[in-house]
Amino acid sequence: MKSFMIPFLLLALLGLGVPAAHAEVPVARIASHPVQRAQPAEATIEAVRQSVLAAQVAGRVVELAVDAGDRVRQGQVLMRIDAAEAAAAVAEADAGVARAEADLINARAEFERARSLVERKFVSQSALDQARTRYQAAEAQLRAARAGRGQAATVQGYTAIASPLDGLVAARHIERGEMAQPGRMLLSVYDPAAMRALVDLPQQRIAELGGAAALRARIELPDSGRSIDAAAVTVLPAADARTHTVRVRVDLPAGTQAVLPGSFARVHFFSADAATQVAPVTVPMAAVLRRGELTAVYVADGRGGFALRQVRLGQAVGPQDDVEVLAGLAGGETVALDPVQAGIAARAVGPAAGR
Repeated sequence: MKSFMIPFLLLALLGLGVPAAHAEVPVARIASHPVQRAQPAEATIEAVRQSVLAAQVAGRVVELAVDAGDRVRQGQVLMRIDAAEAAAAVAEADAGVARAEADLINARAEFERARSLVERKFVSQSALDQARTRYQAAEAQLRAARAGRGQAATVQGYTAIASPLDGLVAARHIERGEMAQPGRMLLSVYDPAAMRALVDLPQQRIAELGGAAALRARIELPDSGRSIDAAAVTVLPAADARTHTVRVRVDLPAGTQAVLPGSFARVHFFSADAATQVAPVTVPMAAVLRRGELTAVYVADGRGGFALRQVRLGQAVGPQDDVEVLAGLAGGETVALDPVQAGIAARAVGPAAGR
C-alpha cells in the first residue's frame, strides 16, 4: 500500500478553488496483498511486577503513609503496626540471652574446677563428665536463646511494611486504627512500567495459528483507541483441565503509558505461517470514518478532490493497523488517510467547482 501527499495549495493555484489554508492530505493507494488474518481474543491487563502486601504479625495499624494512587519507592515504609508487643518480646529474649550467658559462665567455671580436681585425684572421672555435660548444655542453651532473640527481632521488623518495588499503590485494604492479623491484606502495589495482557486461548486456536513459536500479536486498547504491537508472546506450558485452554501472556512495550491493571483489552493474534495468509483488499484503520452507523472512507475522485464512499469492513488483518474491506472498494483506488481533513477539502472543492 503506497502512501503519498496531494498538495491542495498547488490545486488552488491551478484554479480548482481549494483555499490555500487547507493542509496537505495524506493518501494511500489500496491494493490486495498477502497478509496474515488476525484471530481476536478478549484479554485482561495485568502488571508484570505486582505485589499484595499482607500482615505477618497481629497489631493495630498506627501509621498509614500512603493511599491508593500514590507513587512509592522500593524499601519505602508504607505503614506501621503497633510494635509494643513485639518490642516486649525482644526485651524478654534479651533477658533470656543474658541468663544463658551467665549460666554458661558458671558451667565453664565448674568444668574447669572439676578438671583441676580430677588431675589432683580429689574427685572421680564421673564428676568431671557431669561438669562437662552441664557446660555443653549451657552452651546449647545460649545458642537457643540467641536464636530466640533473632526471631523476636525479625518479628519486630514485620511491624514496618515496606514497598517491595518502585511503582504505584493500586489499593489500600485497611484503615488506620484497625486491627491487622497475620495474612490480612494491607496494600496492593504494582509497577506501571511493565504491563501485559492475559488471554486464555483454546488449544485448537493455537494449533491453527501455527503453534506457540509462530505467534505474533497486536494489543487493542478500546478505552483509548490505541493498538500496540506486542513486545513478546509467551504461551505457558500447561492447559486448564476444565476448559482445555492455554494461558498466553502478551507483553506490552516497556514504558507504555495510561494502561491500568484489570482493564479490558483485545489481542489480535497473527502467525508467520504462509498457510494462514490471505489476499484481501485492506485499508488503514486511520482512513476509516465512523459516524453512528455509517462506516466510510474518502476516495480520491481523480479531479483533485475526494468523495465519501460507504464501505463494509471485516476483521483486522496483519500486524499493522489495517482492516479488511468486504465491500465498497476495489484494488487500485486512492483513499485519504485523514478523513477529517479530506472532508474539509471535499466541502471546499464542491462550492468552488460550482462557480
